[in-house]
Amino acid sequence: MIGALPLIVYAIVAWLAIGVLALVPTGGGFFGRSLFAAGALVGLAIAVMALTGIGDVPQAMVLPLGLPDLPFHLRLDALSAFFLVLLGAATAGISVYSAGYFHASENESPRLLCLQYHVFLAAMALVLIADDAYMFMVAWETMALSSFFLVTTDHVVPEIRRAGFLYLLIAHVGAMAILLCFGVMQGGSGDYTFGSMRSMVLPGAWPSIAFLLALAGFGAKAGLLPLHIWLPEAHPAAPSPVSALLSAVMLKTAIYGLLRVTFDLLNAQLWWWGVTALVLGLLTALFGVIYATVQVDMKRLLAYSSIENIGIIVAGIGLTILFKANGKILLASITLVATLYHALNHAFFKSLLFLATGSVLHSTRERSLGKLGGLIHRMPWVAWAALIGALAIAGLPPLNGFVSEWLLLQAFLFTPTLPQSFINMLVPLAAAALVLVAALGAYVMVKFYGVVFLGRPREAQLAYAHDAGHFERVALAWFAIGCVMLGLFPGTVIAVIDNVNTALIGATVGHAGDRWWMLAPISPERSSYSPLIVLVVIVAVVALTIQIVHRTYHGRVRSGPPWDCGFPMQTPRMQDTAEGFGQPIRQVFEAFFRIERVLPSPFDAKPQYRVTLSDHLWQWLYLPVVHGVEFMARFAGRIQQGRISIYLIYSFVTLLALLMFIR
Repeated sequence: MIGALPLIVYAIVAWLAIGVLALVPTGGGFFGRSLFAAGALVGLAIAVMALTGIGDVPQAMVLPLGLPDLPFHLRLDALSAFFLVLLGAATAGISVYSAGYFHASENESPRLLCLQYHVFLAAMALVLIADDAYMFMVAWETMALSSFFLVTTDHVVPEIRRAGFLYLLIAHVGAMAILLCFGVMQGGSGDYTFGSMRSMVLPGAWPSIAFLLALAGFGAKAGLLPLHIWLPEAHPAAPSPVSALLSAVMLKTAIYGLLRVTFDLLNAQLWWWGVTALVLGLLTALFGVIYATVQVDMKRLLAYSSIENIGIIVAGIGLTILFKANGKILLASITLVATLYHALNHAFFKSLLFLATGSVLHSTRERSLGKLGGLIHRMPWVAWAALIGALAIAGLPPLNGFVSEWLLLQAFLFTPTLPQSFINMLVPLAAAALVLVAALGAYVMVKFYGVVFLGRPREAQLAYAHDAGHFERVALAWFAIGCVMLGLFPGTVIAVIDNVNTALIGATVGHAGDRWWMLAPISPERSSYSPLIVLVVIVAVVALTIQIVHRTYHGRVRSGPPWDCGFPMQTPRMQDTAEGFGQPIRQVFEAFFRIERVLPSPFDAKPQYRVTLSDHLWQWLYLPVVHGVEFMARFAGRIQQGRISIYLIYSFVTLLALLMFIR
């Protein structure tokens, strides 16, 4: 019987073949739709194969590729299989959506984009099964370059080119940190296979240096502070399916890399690593959600929301390290389950929201929240799917977002058992920060959904908006059903994730997955949650309310105009705007923003009022670097005078300097 790993390799080759077929100048639109649909089937096959092999013994193989004496090593274990399930499931829905989205956006099949798209998918899958640093870095850089070309699809726009170059710069900064991390972990042996690194015992402070390099390198790709600046620029620039891939899958490859280095390649974990990751994750989450509350661009809002959720995931990794370093293996297992569960949940509800945003953008040609509204009447399919995604990301039961956040909060509640007293005092503040992030995340989704889909249209052209096409509806339904199923059956999901716990932690949550209808992290007496019971109660209350209203007011209900405060001339401009909705948060957290105001005076012929919010970190960290590079470039430009005599003098001076140091 052929193992799962060779089949997954064949599937990756199939993705590459689909990308090459896209360059064939035949077939038209139908051919393009067929290629994206075929890519979706390959993604679904990878998810199924990885799911069946997640509990098996790790499989390894060596490809006859690479450099002499440096072949590519591949390995499939529980951790890589879990993230392959995430990759395949998300890719299946996004590719189906792309089959309709790109065909509707172009007159012919987007051939080059299709090639870049499937190379991107293949590179992410190779990152997840790479078993040596050489293979990992080749796949990592291929992923970065292909995603750069996808982000800059509409490269004629200067802002999009700027966003793409910024993304590529941060990606390469992170790649250098990852390469240095691998250099540290090989310990001078010259063997860069992961198997050698697992058996390597690093002396002194080298394990901590490797961890910090991994946190910086993978944090740059994930969007952790202060290397987050590319994410709110790249997401609005990229096409919506690409934005969904970036947020749902590519950010998770960074989470995978951090988990691989921390719990697999490094032999031990130190408690202060956990504190560092926990604090950095919570700061990132708080930063992301606060900036999301004041955004007026749909895709920038979702981009900052991705920063928030990645911060929650990294905080979970930090808490897992903290528990494992202190010997609290069961609590470490619960926290790791919550972390991986949230990564999977984020892949589903963020894909759903980005794709719904793509449908709105394609139908209305508007990204600004201030020019939308009332689309639930023109785009009911998209509106109801987006409602499920908004409720899920807001963490409301019985959907999937609630399960992972509830599990993570349960883990925070057990931290007083740690031996470090100052951490026991610090963690309640961290738990409060997590609750604040969750509450503000719900606030963001109320703003997003209410302004886009409810109320009345703010612009006249919204009357011509149309609902999503057939391919887009299938994709939206796929992710909406996923959000519901992941929320209703947490025991089944945890039973799958327990295979990863066994591989990384050496323990399982166990009994939490024994009952498919109830979730009890420690014991039912201490805390438990049953999503099916919550769903039954919600349905019963709604049905009972409808029945009571129907019987009480039957025959005595009539439609009439809403209460208008005595002013009958209501217009869409009287609705609460996106800026007005976020103003209370902007005032409360004013210190977080760099605010530039343009205020009118009584003597202005054309009064203007404008408030611009920007990132303090951009002003404090990145602009000085930009100015320094520009200064060095101007200085270096003076050397190049365009005269051969000057260049000969440079060569002569260089030769004299070399002769002085040569003995």
